[in-house]
Amino acid sequence: MPPKSSPPPAAAAPQTADAPVRRADPLFNQSLEKGLEVLRAFDAAHRTLTLSELAELTQMSKASAQRTVHTLQVLGYVGKHPQTRRFQLLPKVIELGFNYLAAHPLIRAAHPYLSQLANASGETASLTEAVGTDMVYVAQLLTPKFIPVLTPVGMRVPMYCTSTGRAWLSCLSDAEARALLEATPRPARTAATLTSVDDIMAKVAECRRVGYATNCEELFLGDMGIGAPVVDSRGRPVATVHLAPPTSRWTLEDAQRKLGPMVIECARAVSQAMTH
Repeated sequence: MPPKSSPPPAAAAPQTADAPVRRADPLFNQSLEKGLEVLRAFDAAHRTLTLSELAELTQMSKASAQRTVHTLQVLGYVGKHPQTRRFQLLPKVIELGFNYLAAHPLIRAAHPYLSQLANASGETASLTEAVGTDMVYVAQLLTPKFIPVLTPVGMRVPMYCTSTGRAWLSCLSDAEARALLEATPRPARTAATLTSVDDIMAKVAECRRVGYATNCEELFLGDMGIGAPVVDSRGRPVATVHLAPPTSRWTLEDAQRKLGPMVIECARAVSQAMTH
């Protein structure tokens, strides 16, 4: 199978606007916050980092970053690359995310339906959940065929330019969806990316009408998405199911006609499994 390309690297997340509020909380543990910020500083763009780079990315003093990194080294979450001596994550960090996935009833309930969807469509089927203004992959069944972009479990993608994000937004009120979009940086990832809130809301409205959302090369070139929401008994979104048909095998029209109903059926089955 031809090699899969990795998605473009993402910069480390900036401090959030509610950081001062959290730090005014007498029960808020700032040392723990610093440790998590160091772990989150490592990503596809920052596989290894020096102490100075870590301090800059986390907005810490060098002394504070040094204490935090040393603690994480002792605990086995961070180490030094044997050749470059730059800091890097160690496999122990996987435990943190795996414990969430292993105990998640939604993932267990969705697995057989995702398997059916992947087999019926011949394409990669994924389950995502919302984290702020992003969607994070929590389960995935890969196709054996060539895919242009690797989107592994744990990866985050923005709501505004993805089918999975638009499917999630479709289950919110217009006011809620618009507020999320307006709070999101919306850079043009490709020439096809919709960045206007009104244009994106039109796609969200379309999802409400037809039952699934779409994206065609708005996040990655060569990649499309067909997504539908998984909802609870009140109709609120809890996750989304989506397929990632590449443009090398599908036109958007064919994907909508053939894959759209499959995605809707899968999302409904997972929703029903979660409410029983």
